[in-house]
Amino acid sequence: MSMSGGSDDGEPMMEMNTTPLIDVLLVLLIMFIITLPIQTHAVKVDLPQNNPNSVQVNADKNKVSIDPTGVVAWNGQPVDDVTLRQFLDQTKTIDPEPELHFQPDPAARYEVVDRILAVIKKSGVGKLGFIGNEQYRNDF
Repeated sequence: MSMSGGSDDGEPMMEMNTTPLIDVLLVLLIMFIITLPIQTHAVKVDLPQNNPNSVQVNADKNKVSIDPTGVVAWNGQPVDDVTLRQFLDQTKTIDPEPELHFQPDPAARYEVVDRILAVIKKSGVGKLGFIGNEQYRNDF
């Protein structure tokens, strides 16, 4: 597109320069987008309620085991990662802190063992012991 600067005889320019107008409109559009409130959509979910009487945290020692199929058990009761974390958080509130015995089955998948060890580490348990390591003594 070409723009004319007017004629040499002093006549006014007939075309309007729209570049500054477009710049101002773009700035106003950006300001409008920034000031819009963020839309939050809430989805109501009925979560299961934990019964405090069903929690089985021993004050002396607790055992986390993993069977060959990858099922994680807390003192013999199958649990998921979230419930395991809740149990671990409860053990930290007991004074003195109970021991946590960790016993994975030799045939358990490493990724499951690693995931559970990460949950235990994130919980900040102070007393952790590995049970059953003597079964690997002759392997090496």
